[in-house]
Amino acid sequence: MSRSSCHLFLFLFLLLFSLFPFPLLARPFVLVLSQDDLKDVQNDDASPLDSDSSWDDDDFGGTHVKPDDELDPGSWRRLFEPPTTLLSPSHDTSLDSYYAAVQKIISASNNGDARLMEEAAAEIEIAANADGDPHARSVLGFLYGMGMMRERNKAKAFLNHYFAAEGGNAQSKMALAYTYSRQDMHEKAVKLYAELAETAVNSFLISKDSPVIEPIRIHNGAEENKEALKKSRGEDDEDFQILEYQAQKGNAGAMYKMGLFYYFGLRGLRRDHSKALMWFLKAVDKGEPRSLELLGEIYARGAGIERNYTKALEWLSLASEHGLYSAYNGMGYLHVKGYGVEKNYTKAKEYFDKAADNEDAGGHYNLGVMYLKGIGVKRDVKIACKCFIVAANAGQPKAFYQLAKMFHTGVGLKKNLPMATALYKLVAERGPWSSLSRWALESYLKGDMGKAFLLYSRMAELGYEIAQSNAAWILDKYGERSMCMGESGACTDAERHQRAHSLWWQASEQGNEHAALLIGDAYYYGRGTVRDYERAAEAYKHAKSQSNAQAMFNLGYMHEHGQGLPFDLHLAKRYYDQALELDPAAKLPVTLALASLWVRKNYADSFLVHIIDSLPEVYPRVEEWVENVIMEEGNATILTLFVCLLTVLYLRERQRRHAIAAAGAHEPNEHVVPAAR
Repeated sequence: MSRSSCHLFLFLFLLLFSLFPFPLLARPFVLVLSQDDLKDVQNDDASPLDSDSSWDDDDFGGTHVKPDDELDPGSWRRLFEPPTTLLSPSHDTSLDSYYAAVQKIISASNNGDARLMEEAAAEIEIAANADGDPHARSVLGFLYGMGMMRERNKAKAFLNHYFAAEGGNAQSKMALAYTYSRQDMHEKAVKLYAELAETAVNSFLISKDSPVIEPIRIHNGAEENKEALKKSRGEDDEDFQILEYQAQKGNAGAMYKMGLFYYFGLRGLRRDHSKALMWFLKAVDKGEPRSLELLGEIYARGAGIERNYTKALEWLSLASEHGLYSAYNGMGYLHVKGYGVEKNYTKAKEYFDKAADNEDAGGHYNLGVMYLKGIGVKRDVKIACKCFIVAANAGQPKAFYQLAKMFHTGVGLKKNLPMATALYKLVAERGPWSSLSRWALESYLKGDMGKAFLLYSRMAELGYEIAQSNAAWILDKYGERSMCMGESGACTDAERHQRAHSLWWQASEQGNEHAALLIGDAYYYGRGTVRDYERAAEAYKHAKSQSNAQAMFNLGYMHEHGQGLPFDLHLAKRYYDQALELDPAAKLPVTLALASLWVRKNYADSFLVHIIDSLPEVYPRVEEWVENVIMEEGNATILTLFVCLLTVLYLRERQRRHAIAAAGAHEPNEHVVPAAR
């Protein structure tokens, strides 16, 4: 493949990546690649591929994946998704005291019980410092980082997460990687994110693509995101209940969807592989071909049933015969690994080719791995690069992982650690620790705000922008009902403002324009921080860079009044005009602002300008008077009756005048002389 053709693929990849599904209100992740990013590689030359152990792993992903509890040790899964079977007598009880303390933290957060929270924090600290438990260290790092029953201390939070990560705690690795990336320490961040992304990739399916289960944003700006929440109520959702009824009545398509929902834990459902298997088998009996491929996955993974590679191949073969071309990926994988069949690279490539020829992204990805590593084919890094970019264009998450590795190691693409870090993070966030989002949402929908806030806060520490935004929104929306725990008990107003400010700031760093706007407001009005017009202007400029009309209006106002920005009426008008161009709903405030500019320009230092400048001080007093005097229950009733009386009197008076006018129009004029005949 020529450099120009590979450059074309890179351009297409850039276009795709800018459209890849990212959280609402957050800046799209745009991968900017140029021809300089391509690296001339002689395929027979020695390269990092030959010496870097990261390329020795199973880049196809696959069925040897461990259970989520092993991939995410110390996870709170046992508390939110307790095992459906009784624990065996040989069950490891060493973590029982750890989970008992975590359960107390969850209960205390949900009920606002400061005494119980202090007791739990003390137990966690003993387990961390005296016993050296890495998972307790991870939780202790979280408590110090948030300032929950402990003085907020970033240094102690970092140290606890560092030793927890050394002890194998994956969530502390995520927290450390995010901390390093915020400080542009990419050499350290990229190593951790690479390890975490590999774990995530090995949990993906071997044939078809796993659905992207994005964390739900519980708000869309200032209001609750009711539409998204409606679709996440699990078995309580009316649409799900209708689907279940249809499935029970024998609808094959509904049976398949039921299996899909339970297998992946979609629409707020708890994952249940046994139920998924039941529904897939019923769907197959009714002639639904799409279930065949998922049955192949289930048997290959041993999900809810004993692993059986022979049956897996049988189901995948049947699926391919029914035109489900992604099933060829699973068949090729089994031949690459020699699972259930003899290892046969030639046969595997044939299957991957069939998938790719039918425009399946997984087929392109698997061919890329074969060419990259020289498995059954002559090694060709350029062809591998092409295959990965085609797969990434189709949204294949494994392809993003491979491109991250290429940027990381300098194989096929020039070494670029910031780019590698960003791509690894994108993939790592789909790892098993993302279950925190599902539990948080479930708690929120049940009205357990304290529990939801705790879980979103934990997830925010791992670097999830949506969790940072959700946690901050709960603080701002629910106040004391958020059950926020501070250094010595329930959060004070100052602690809540400070914590919300910190969370919004982190979200704004990751491109959330609403968060950037709120940070600007916090600095402008001094909410939760010291008033600082210059930092407010910086935040508004950050939101403005994402084409936010409100931010542009605010910048115009600050230029008009010389607050944090130079006094400049021309720039003020430009920002006001841009705000109107972006959002037609801004017509009224922009019109008033332009009128203010006209007065300021033509009647400088007049009493009119002084009146305009005094409005921000007068408005709160008027608002307070309306709220405390007029809106007081008794006064409001009297005022309403008074307004109604005035309205009736006005209408009657208008009716009387119309009647008089009409009568006058019909009366003969005695002074008019009759026309001559």
